[in-house]
Amino acid sequence: MSSHDPFAALRLRDFRLYSIGGLLAIIGQQMQSVAVGWELYERTGSAMALGWVGLVQALPVLLLALPAGQLADRFDRRRIVIVAQVFMSLCSAGLALLSYYKGSITLLYALLLMWGIAKAFTWPARAAMISQLVPLNLFTNAATWNSTVFQTGAISGPALGGLIIAYYNSALPVYIIDAIFGIARLISVLLIKSKQNSYSKEPMTLNSLVAGFDFVWKTKIILATISLDLFAVLLGGATTLLPIFAKDILQVGPSGLGWLRAAPSIGAVLMAFILVYLPPLKQAGKALLWSVIIFGLATIVFGFSKSFLLSFSMLFIAGAVDNISVVVRQTLVQVLTPDEMRGRVSAVNSIFITSSNEIGGFESGLVAAFFSPIISVVSGGIGTILVVIATILIWPEVKQIGSLQELNKQ
Repeated sequence: MSSHDPFAALRLRDFRLYSIGGLLAIIGQQMQSVAVGWELYERTGSAMALGWVGLVQALPVLLLALPAGQLADRFDRRRIVIVAQVFMSLCSAGLALLSYYKGSITLLYALLLMWGIAKAFTWPARAAMISQLVPLNLFTNAATWNSTVFQTGAISGPALGGLIIAYYNSALPVYIIDAIFGIARLISVLLIKSKQNSYSKEPMTLNSLVAGFDFVWKTKIILATISLDLFAVLLGGATTLLPIFAKDILQVGPSGLGWLRAAPSIGAVLMAFILVYLPPLKQAGKALLWSVIIFGLATIVFGFSKSFLLSFSMLFIAGAVDNISVVVRQTLVQVLTPDEMRGRVSAVNSIFITSSNEIGGFESGLVAAFFSPIISVVSGGIGTILVVIATILIWPEVKQIGSLQELNKQ
């Protein structure tokens, strides 16, 4: 009889609190993302305006992630998350005020920039906190549940956001709900009892600041997997342009936009439940590479689609296979990184993820503005497949990554 317990990580009280708070915060943030995209496109009609959203939220992470990671290794990660979450909730309240008074677009971008600064500090600390909440042998299970929590929030958040905007014909209630859910995460983190076990004793020098990059560079498996994710999502992401597809191409309105935003996460949650009930992947490297190829193909079909059902289905498939990449990458980063460096390595990972998501959003908006949304998405999907080929040529060892269960035992 198998001893595999799919709920092992969730049986731990502090990980449950971490997950519940994370779920509420993600729902609110995803609702807010829909609201910002819809309100900006309604007020400006500009694809470039949507692209700037990604850029202003990415810059703080790119500029501040390394010092944020260093702080996460030297100070209490839990307290860092608490302070950052307070600022994120205040920014959401500010967006609500701007929406109510129809404030300037410049101020809206300024608040998104401040929100991005807070996110830059909370991301490495929150990612590194997992090592305080679960033992090493449960990291794959915890990574799968962590992804499930995120994707569940990413399903319900966009759908709820779109429905609320459609019902009230306003983004104001969405911003208020995000602020409230952010406070709920704050409370959940305050209730966590687990403490950080080890702190970096290195002096705060330039060398210690870039130690995370140095570790990732020397650990080729981590470098390869996060680079693959970086360039695949940088090129292949269509999320930023969904307001245009919903309004102008598929003509499904804000509620349809909510469901399109939710589609990748619905697929990801289904895949997460499959992964959590199965033993850890035995050929994780090959599964990773094939998942990114399928992601690129689904993106290409979505770009050409004029059918809401087909578009929804392609986003669903893209989200499902992308979750395989997420679980493999998170497990590798957590298992192969010493605890006293997890903040800095998580910071490097956050730079890669932010570059792929937010900078990818800017890239998508730029190409769409100069050419068309369809060309932007289709070319990105083709680029994603080319990235897989390049990864195999540069880092052939990725294909050799075996069982994640064996990694957990190392």
